[in-house]
Amino acid sequence: MKRREFIKIAGVSSLGIATIPSFAGVLSPFKTSKYGLQVYTIRAALKEDFVGSLKKVAAIGYNDIELFNYQEGTYFNHSITETKKILDDLALTVKSSHISLGRSTPDVIGTQMNGWEKAVEDAAKLGQKYIVCPYLQESERKTLDDYKMYADLFNKNAEIAKQYGIQYAYHNHAFEFDKIDGEEPYEILLNRCDKDLVKFEMDMYWMEYVGKDPISYFNRFPGRFPLWHIKDLSKEDDKFFTTVGDGVIDWKKLFSYSKKAGLDNFYVEQDDSKNKLPFVNIERSLTYLKGLK
Repeated sequence: MKRREFIKIAGVSSLGIATIPSFAGVLSPFKTSKYGLQVYTIRAALKEDFVGSLKKVAAIGYNDIELFNYQEGTYFNHSITETKKILDDLALTVKSSHISLGRSTPDVIGTQMNGWEKAVEDAAKLGQKYIVCPYLQESERKTLDDYKMYADLFNKNAEIAKQYGIQYAYHNHAFEFDKIDGEEPYEILLNRCDKDLVKFEMDMYWMEYVGKDPISYFNRFPGRFPLWHIKDLSKEDDKFFTTVGDGVIDWKKLFSYSKKAGLDNFYVEQDDSKNKLPFVNIERSLTYLKGLK
């Protein structure tokens, strides 16, 4: 058996996923018992106390996390083996992680452009189903050719991820909708990336921020959005981040299109907050989602 095939099977079997049917496309707060958190929301706390912070996340009621800050085979200075044990002990799964592009940081090992297969291998060991490209630095996205090159890179990296049983995805912000030479980069990625190899993690805050309707994308590109970032935009004029349910986004309407989108996992995230109390905020967001009917 090839090494990558063994890792793929071992990673999936350790979570008992191999015999569970797929429920992709029918997920919503009305039907799920799986509530995810992108732990970037609590990044300062994780740096101070990785284990203690994850304990708080589990105690609040989240049972799935999306990781970030992968570097040289570690998360916050914990090896993959250590990270897996910590998560198992807390009954937390990690179905997705953010792995940096790496074009502007060529010396960093564990990016899309340096050490990619090792990053995918480690993701498989954690039992992940997805790996996401989270962000393009400003210096990395000057031209349409940059985006065309990334689309080709994503297709290539997605082929490698697929060999480990992992789906590749791209996460949007606002800049993908700023036209370059009359074209929207987001459209280039959607059209140039292989629809089966490269999926998209839609960030609902940034869609609202730039005035884009997620449902129009679900209708035009059905099944391409298995991951969502659930964060809200303030009702105030500053368009700041706020807890889920306290902003302007119509979550009940969005989740009614989960099947069309192909939704598989969603993650609460709040990049920043005015009260600087991230654990209070993620608990409030979870309470809202669990009460959504």
